[in-house]
Amino acid sequence: MKLQQSTLLGLYAVLELAKAGGEQLSAAEIAQKFNVSINHLAKVLRILVKAGLLQAARGAGGGYRFSGNSKRTTLMDVIELFEPVLIEGFEDLDQPQQTDVEAGLAVALVEISEMMEATLRSITLRTMLKIMERA
Repeated sequence: MKLQQSTLLGLYAVLELAKAGGEQLSAAEIAQKFNVSINHLAKVLRILVKAGLLQAARGAGGGYRFSGNSKRTTLMDVIELFEPVLIEGFEDLDQPQQTDVEAGLAVALVEISEMMEATLRSITLRTMLKIMERA
C-alpha cells in the first residue's frame, strides 16, 4: 500500500498534534518539522479540521490543536479522509476472473486487503503515541 502525500501529511499532523497534548502548533512549525510545503499542509489541515480531528485558531497566535479522541480515532479514520484503501493494480477484483490463476490471486489479494484494513482500523492514535514514545 502506497499512501498519497496528502494522506501521509494528515497522519503526520494528527500524530504531531496529538503528541503535543493540547498545545497549539502553527502550520509553519509542522511544515518545517516534516520538511513539507506549508501550502500543501494547509489544505490537509483544513480537511482534518472539517473532520473534527483538529481545531484551528486564526490570528497572530493562531495554530492548530488536536481535538479528536486519541483512544477511538484509528489510522484508518485518518487515511479514509484522503483516499480509498485499495491494492494498487487490482481495482477490478470484483469482476469475474477468466482463469483459475486470476481467481486464486483475486481471493488472496482480497484477503490481504481485508487484513490490512482490519489492522489499520485496530491501531488507534493513542497506540501510535505509545509506539512513538518507545521508539
